[in-house]
Amino acid sequence: MNSSITRPNILVARRIFPEGIERLEAICDIDYVDQIEPLTKVELSERLKDKDGALVTGSERIDADTLKDAKALKIISNIAVGFNNFDVDAFNQKGIIGTNTPDVLTDTTADMGFALLMAISRRLSEAERWLRDGQWHHWEMGRMLGVDIHHSTLGIMGMGRIGQAIAKRGLAFGMNVIYYNRKPLSKDLEQACQATYVDKETLLKNADHVMLVMPYSADSHHFIGAKELAMMKSTATLVNIARGGIVDDNALVEALQRNQIFGAGLDVYEGEPKLHPGLLDLPNVVLAPHIGSATEKTRYSMMNLAIDNLLAGLAGEKPKTMINPEIWGK
Repeated sequence: MNSSITRPNILVARRIFPEGIERLEAICDIDYVDQIEPLTKVELSERLKDKDGALVTGSERIDADTLKDAKALKIISNIAVGFNNFDVDAFNQKGIIGTNTPDVLTDTTADMGFALLMAISRRLSEAERWLRDGQWHHWEMGRMLGVDIHHSTLGIMGMGRIGQAIAKRGLAFGMNVIYYNRKPLSKDLEQACQATYVDKETLLKNADHVMLVMPYSADSHHFIGAKELAMMKSTATLVNIARGGIVDDNALVEALQRNQIFGAGLDVYEGEPKLHPGLLDLPNVVLAPHIGSATEKTRYSMMNLAIDNLLAGLAGEKPKTMINPEIWGK
Protein backbone atom coordinates (compact mmCIF):
# COMPACT_ATOMS: atom_id res chain seq x y z
CA MET A 1 0.00 0.00 0.00
CA ASN A 2 1.27 3.49 -0.80
CA SER A 3 2.76 4.95 2.40
CA SER A 4 1.26 8.35 1.54
CA ILE A 5 -2.24 6.93 2.01
CA THR A 6 -3.52 7.08 5.56
CA ARG A 7 -3.80 3.64 7.08
CA PRO A 8 -7.01 2.85 8.99
CA ASN A 9 -6.63 2.57 12.75
CA ILE A 10 -8.41 -0.54 14.04
CA LEU A 11 -9.00 -2.49 17.22
CA VAL A 12 -8.71 -6.29 17.33
CA ALA A 13 -10.40 -6.92 20.65
CA ARG A 14 -9.38 -10.56 21.23
CA ARG A 15 -6.65 -13.00 20.25
CA ILE A 16 -7.12 -14.35 16.72
CA PHE A 17 -5.03 -16.60 14.48
CA PRO A 18 -1.66 -15.07 13.45
CA GLU A 19 -2.61 -15.23 9.76
CA GLY A 20 -5.45 -12.81 10.47
CA ILE A 21 -3.13 -10.30 12.09
CA GLU A 22 -0.76 -10.58 9.11
CA ARG A 23 -3.63 -9.77 6.72
CA LEU A 24 -4.65 -6.74 8.74
CA GLU A 25 -1.12 -5.42 9.35
CA ALA A 26 -0.60 -5.11 5.60
CA ILE A 27 -3.34 -2.48 5.45
CA CYS A 28 -4.10 -1.17 8.94
CA ASP A 29 -2.53 0.12 12.10
CA ILE A 30 -3.68 -2.30 14.79
CA ASP A 31 -4.40 -2.00 18.49
CA TYR A 32 -4.20 -5.72 19.17
CA VAL A 33 -5.53 -7.14 22.44
CA ASP A 34 -3.53 -10.37 22.39
CA GLN A 35 -5.43 -12.17 25.15
CA ILE A 36 -8.28 -14.64 25.54
CA GLU A 37 -10.06 -12.64 28.26
CA PRO A 38 -12.58 -10.05 27.02
CA LEU A 39 -11.99 -6.38 27.72
CA THR A 40 -14.18 -4.73 30.31
CA LYS A 41 -16.83 -2.37 29.00
CA VAL A 42 -14.81 0.64 30.15
CA GLU A 43 -11.63 -0.66 28.49
CA LEU A 44 -13.48 -1.41 25.27
CA SER A 45 -15.05 2.05 25.16
CA GLU A 46 -11.68 3.70 25.77
CA ARG A 47 -9.94 1.74 23.01
CA LEU A 48 -12.69 2.51 20.47
CA LYS A 49 -12.36 6.30 20.90
CA ASP A 50 -9.87 6.82 18.08
CA LYS A 51 -10.60 3.79 15.91
CA ASP A 52 -11.89 3.62 12.35
CA GLY A 53 -12.95 0.00 12.72
CA ALA A 54 -12.98 -2.95 15.10
CA LEU A 55 -12.88 -6.73 14.97
CA VAL A 56 -14.68 -8.31 17.92
CA THR A 57 -16.18 -11.61 19.03
CA GLY A 58 -19.63 -12.45 20.37
CA SER A 59 -18.38 -11.80 23.92
CA GLU A 60 -17.90 -8.05 23.45
CA ARG A 61 -21.10 -6.16 24.22
CA ILE A 62 -21.31 -3.04 22.05
CA ASP A 63 -24.05 -0.61 23.07
CA ALA A 64 -24.67 3.14 23.10
CA ASP A 65 -22.45 3.69 26.15
CA THR A 66 -19.59 1.77 24.54
CA LEU A 67 -19.88 3.88 21.38
CA LYS A 68 -20.50 7.30 22.90
CA ASP A 69 -16.93 8.59 22.40
CA ALA A 70 -16.18 6.72 19.17
CA LYS A 71 -16.16 9.64 16.74
CA ALA A 72 -14.40 8.04 13.76
CA LEU A 73 -15.79 4.51 13.94
CA LYS A 74 -17.15 3.26 10.61
CA ILE A 75 -17.57 -0.50 11.12
CA ILE A 76 -17.52 -3.23 13.77
CA SER A 77 -17.08 -6.75 12.45
CA ASN A 78 -18.30 -9.62 14.62
CA ILE A 79 -16.58 -13.04 14.47
CA ALA A 80 -19.89 -14.81 15.13
CA VAL A 81 -23.12 -15.58 13.33
CA GLY A 82 -25.20 -14.18 16.19
CA PHE A 83 -25.12 -10.47 16.94
CA ASN A 84 -27.14 -10.15 20.13
CA ASN A 85 -24.00 -8.52 21.57
CA PHE A 86 -24.65 -5.56 19.25
CA ASP A 87 -27.17 -2.82 20.04
CA VAL A 88 -28.18 -2.38 16.41
CA ASP A 89 -30.23 0.75 17.15
CA ALA A 90 -27.14 2.38 18.64
CA PHE A 91 -25.14 1.40 15.55
CA ASN A 92 -27.77 2.91 13.27
CA GLN A 93 -27.96 6.15 15.23
CA LYS A 94 -24.22 6.66 14.78
CA GLY A 95 -24.12 5.33 11.21
CA ILE A 96 -21.82 2.44 12.14
CA ILE A 97 -21.85 -0.69 10.01
CA GLY A 98 -22.26 -4.00 11.84
CA THR A 99 -21.42 -7.36 10.28
CA ASN A 100 -21.52 -11.05 11.24
CA THR A 101 -20.28 -14.38 9.85
CA PRO A 102 -23.22 -16.54 8.71
CA ASP A 103 -23.08 -19.54 6.34
CA VAL A 104 -19.45 -20.53 7.03
CA LEU A 105 -20.31 -22.26 10.31
CA THR A 106 -23.68 -23.81 9.39
CA ASP A 107 -22.65 -27.42 8.86
CA THR A 108 -20.10 -27.49 11.68
CA THR A 109 -22.66 -26.20 14.18
CA ALA A 110 -25.29 -28.62 12.90
CA ASP A 111 -22.80 -31.45 13.43
CA MET A 112 -22.31 -30.29 17.01
CA GLY A 113 -26.06 -30.30 17.59
CA PHE A 114 -26.23 -33.90 16.49
CA ALA A 115 -23.18 -34.80 18.58
CA LEU A 116 -24.94 -33.51 21.70
CA LEU A 117 -28.19 -35.19 20.69
CA MET A 118 -26.49 -38.56 20.27
CA ALA A 119 -24.40 -38.18 23.42
CA ILE A 120 -27.33 -37.45 25.71
CA SER A 121 -29.71 -39.92 24.05
CA ARG A 122 -27.22 -42.79 24.48
CA ARG A 123 -25.85 -41.54 27.83
CA LEU A 124 -22.29 -41.47 26.51
CA SER A 125 -20.93 -38.88 28.94
CA GLU A 126 -22.51 -40.63 31.91
CA ALA A 127 -21.31 -44.04 30.71
CA GLU A 128 -17.73 -42.85 30.20
CA ARG A 129 -17.55 -41.37 33.70
CA TRP A 130 -18.96 -44.62 35.12
CA LEU A 131 -16.40 -46.69 33.19
CA ARG A 132 -13.46 -44.45 34.15
CA ASP A 133 -14.55 -44.75 37.77
CA GLY A 134 -13.88 -48.49 37.56
CA GLN A 135 -17.49 -49.57 37.96
CA TRP A 136 -17.75 -51.76 34.84
CA HIS A 137 -17.39 -55.39 35.90
CA HIS A 138 -19.88 -57.28 33.71
CA TRP A 139 -22.57 -56.82 31.06
CA GLU A 140 -26.11 -56.21 32.31
CA MET A 141 -29.42 -56.19 30.44
CA GLY A 142 -30.75 -53.00 31.99
CA ARG A 143 -27.58 -50.93 32.27
CA MET A 144 -27.25 -47.47 30.71
CA LEU A 145 -30.45 -47.70 28.69
CA GLY A 146 -30.88 -44.74 26.42
CA VAL A 147 -33.53 -43.55 24.00
CA ASP A 148 -33.54 -44.07 20.24
CA ILE A 149 -32.77 -41.39 17.70
CA HIS A 150 -33.69 -43.34 14.57
CA HIS A 151 -37.38 -43.21 13.59
CA SER A 152 -38.10 -40.76 16.42
CA THR A 153 -39.56 -37.26 16.12
CA LEU A 154 -37.11 -34.36 15.95
CA GLY A 155 -38.53 -30.95 16.91
CA ILE A 156 -36.45 -27.97 15.76
CA MET A 157 -37.02 -24.54 17.30
CA GLY A 158 -35.68 -22.04 14.77
CA MET A 159 -35.48 -23.01 11.12
CA GLY A 160 -32.76 -20.82 9.69
CA ARG A 161 -29.66 -22.14 7.94
CA ILE A 162 -28.51 -24.26 10.89
CA GLY A 163 -31.99 -25.54 11.66
CA GLN A 164 -32.41 -26.67 8.06
CA ALA A 165 -29.02 -28.41 8.13
CA ILE A 166 -30.06 -30.26 11.29
CA ALA A 167 -33.35 -31.29 9.69
CA LYS A 168 -31.48 -32.83 6.76
CA ARG A 169 -29.24 -34.76 9.15
CA GLY A 170 -32.35 -36.02 10.91
CA LEU A 171 -33.64 -37.46 7.64
CA ALA A 172 -30.56 -39.69 7.44
CA PHE A 173 -31.70 -41.25 10.74
CA GLY A 174 -35.22 -41.76 9.45
CA MET A 175 -36.54 -39.11 11.82
CA ASN A 176 -39.89 -37.39 11.52
CA VAL A 177 -39.00 -33.68 11.47
CA ILE A 178 -41.30 -31.00 12.85
CA TYR A 179 -40.34 -27.39 13.41
CA TYR A 180 -41.45 -24.11 14.93
CA ASN A 181 -40.29 -20.78 13.52
CA ARG A 182 -41.41 -17.16 13.55
CA LYS A 183 -42.96 -17.92 10.18
CA PRO A 184 -43.18 -21.11 8.10
CA LEU A 185 -40.57 -21.87 5.47
CA SER A 186 -41.43 -21.71 1.81
CA LYS A 187 -42.98 -24.89 0.45
CA ASP A 188 -39.78 -25.60 -1.50
CA LEU A 189 -37.62 -25.41 1.63
CA GLU A 190 -40.10 -27.48 3.64
CA GLN A 191 -39.95 -30.13 0.92
CA ALA A 192 -36.15 -30.06 0.85
CA CYS A 193 -36.05 -30.58 4.63
CA GLN A 194 -39.13 -32.85 4.65
CA ALA A 195 -40.21 -30.86 7.69
CA THR A 196 -43.68 -29.98 8.96
CA TYR A 197 -44.49 -26.64 10.57
CA VAL A 198 -46.28 -26.85 13.95
CA ASP A 199 -46.94 -24.44 16.79
CA LYS A 200 -44.72 -24.30 19.85
CA GLU A 201 -46.98 -26.35 22.13
CA THR A 202 -47.51 -29.08 19.54
CA LEU A 203 -43.77 -29.41 19.03
CA LEU A 204 -43.01 -29.67 22.74
CA LYS A 205 -45.70 -32.26 23.34
CA ASN A 206 -44.83 -34.47 20.36
CA ALA A 207 -41.07 -34.27 19.87
CA ASP A 208 -38.81 -37.01 21.19
CA HIS A 209 -35.86 -34.65 20.79
CA VAL A 210 -36.10 -30.85 20.94
CA MET A 211 -33.26 -28.87 19.32
CA LEU A 212 -32.93 -25.12 19.92
CA VAL A 213 -31.34 -23.17 17.05
CA MET A 214 -33.13 -19.84 17.34
CA PRO A 215 -31.54 -16.39 17.73
CA TYR A 216 -31.54 -14.75 21.14
CA SER A 217 -33.58 -11.60 21.66
CA ALA A 218 -35.79 -10.06 24.32
CA ASP A 219 -38.68 -12.02 22.82
CA SER A 220 -36.86 -15.36 23.05
CA HIS A 221 -35.55 -14.87 26.61
CA HIS A 222 -36.56 -17.95 28.65
CA PHE A 223 -38.43 -19.29 25.63
CA ILE A 224 -38.04 -22.65 27.33
CA GLY A 225 -38.96 -22.49 31.02
CA ALA A 226 -40.79 -24.57 33.60
CA LYS A 227 -44.08 -24.43 31.68
CA GLU A 228 -42.50 -25.62 28.44
CA LEU A 229 -40.42 -28.35 30.10
CA ALA A 230 -43.59 -29.69 31.72
CA MET A 231 -45.12 -30.13 28.26
CA MET A 232 -42.30 -32.38 27.06
CA LYS A 233 -42.32 -36.17 27.20
CA SER A 234 -40.54 -37.76 30.14
CA THR A 235 -38.43 -39.64 27.55
CA ALA A 236 -37.55 -36.49 25.58
CA THR A 237 -34.20 -34.75 25.29
CA LEU A 238 -33.45 -31.03 24.97
CA VAL A 239 -30.41 -29.72 23.07
CA ASN A 240 -29.41 -26.04 23.09
CA ILE A 241 -26.81 -24.89 20.56
CA ALA A 242 -28.41 -21.45 20.14
CA ARG A 243 -27.70 -18.95 22.91
CA GLY A 244 -27.78 -18.89 26.68
CA GLY A 245 -30.89 -17.23 28.05
CA ILE A 246 -33.22 -18.95 25.61
CA VAL A 247 -33.50 -21.65 28.28
CA ASP A 248 -34.28 -20.82 31.90
CA ASP A 249 -31.35 -22.74 33.43
CA ASN A 250 -32.92 -22.77 36.90
CA ALA A 251 -36.05 -24.44 35.53
CA LEU A 252 -33.97 -26.88 33.49
CA VAL A 253 -31.92 -27.97 36.49
CA GLU A 254 -35.09 -28.59 38.48
CA ALA A 255 -36.62 -30.60 35.62
CA LEU A 256 -33.48 -32.72 35.25
CA GLN A 257 -33.25 -33.29 39.00
CA ARG A 258 -36.81 -34.64 38.97
CA ASN A 259 -36.20 -36.66 35.77
CA GLN A 260 -39.05 -34.70 34.24
CA ILE A 261 -37.27 -35.11 30.87
CA PHE A 262 -34.72 -37.75 29.90
CA GLY A 263 -31.78 -35.39 29.57
CA ALA A 264 -30.21 -32.29 28.02
CA GLY A 265 -27.21 -31.47 25.86
CA LEU A 266 -25.94 -27.91 26.28
CA ASP A 267 -23.31 -25.84 24.51
CA VAL A 268 -24.55 -22.45 25.77
CA TYR A 269 -25.63 -21.08 29.15
CA GLU A 270 -27.09 -18.05 30.89
CA GLY A 271 -24.27 -15.76 32.00
CA GLU A 272 -21.58 -17.91 30.41
CA PRO A 273 -18.78 -18.71 31.08
CA LYS A 274 -20.42 -19.01 34.48
CA LEU A 275 -23.06 -21.70 34.63
CA HIS A 276 -25.68 -22.94 37.03
CA PRO A 277 -23.78 -25.02 39.63
CA GLY A 278 -26.58 -27.58 39.70
CA LEU A 279 -25.71 -28.63 36.16
CA LEU A 280 -22.33 -29.96 37.28
CA ASP A 281 -23.87 -32.52 39.64
CA LEU A 282 -26.38 -33.99 37.20
CA PRO A 283 -25.72 -37.27 35.38
CA ASN A 284 -28.40 -36.62 32.74
CA VAL A 285 -26.82 -33.62 31.06
CA VAL A 286 -23.94 -33.31 28.58
CA LEU A 287 -22.03 -30.02 28.89
CA ALA A 288 -19.80 -28.35 26.29
CA PRO A 289 -18.05 -24.94 26.56
CA HIS A 290 -19.67 -23.10 23.60
CA ILE A 291 -17.73 -24.99 20.93
CA GLY A 292 -20.46 -25.32 18.30
CA SER A 293 -18.28 -23.83 15.54
CA ALA A 294 -14.97 -25.09 16.90
CA THR A 295 -13.21 -26.81 14.04
CA GLU A 296 -10.00 -25.38 12.61
CA LYS A 297 -11.42 -24.94 9.12
CA THR A 298 -14.59 -23.23 10.32
CA ARG A 299 -12.91 -20.86 12.78
CA TYR A 300 -10.45 -19.76 10.07
CA SER A 301 -13.39 -19.20 7.71
CA MET A 302 -15.19 -17.13 10.34
CA MET A 303 -12.09 -15.01 10.98
CA ASN A 304 -11.43 -14.42 7.29
CA LEU A 305 -15.03 -13.48 6.52
CA ALA A 306 -14.99 -11.03 9.44
CA ILE A 307 -11.75 -9.51 8.12
CA ASP A 308 -13.19 -9.32 4.59
CA ASN A 309 -16.19 -7.45 6.01
CA LEU A 310 -14.00 -5.10 8.04
CA LEU A 311 -11.69 -4.20 5.16
CA ALA A 312 -14.62 -3.68 2.78
CA GLY A 313 -16.31 -1.28 5.20
CA LEU A 314 -13.08 0.66 5.76
CA ALA A 315 -12.65 0.97 1.99
CA GLY A 316 -16.15 2.40 1.57
CA GLU A 317 -17.52 -0.80 0.07
CA LYS A 318 -20.61 -2.64 1.28
CA PRO A 319 -19.58 -5.66 3.37
CA LYS A 320 -20.77 -9.08 2.26
CA THR A 321 -22.74 -9.86 5.43
CA MET A 322 -23.95 -6.54 6.79
CA ILE A 323 -26.54 -6.81 9.58
CA ASN A 324 -27.91 -3.27 9.23
CA PRO A 325 -28.12 -2.66 5.46
CA GLU A 326 -30.82 -0.05 6.07
CA ILE A 327 -28.08 2.54 6.83
CA TRP A 328 -26.08 1.85 3.67
CA GLY A 329 -25.77 4.97 1.55
CA LYS A 330 -27.10 7.29 4.23
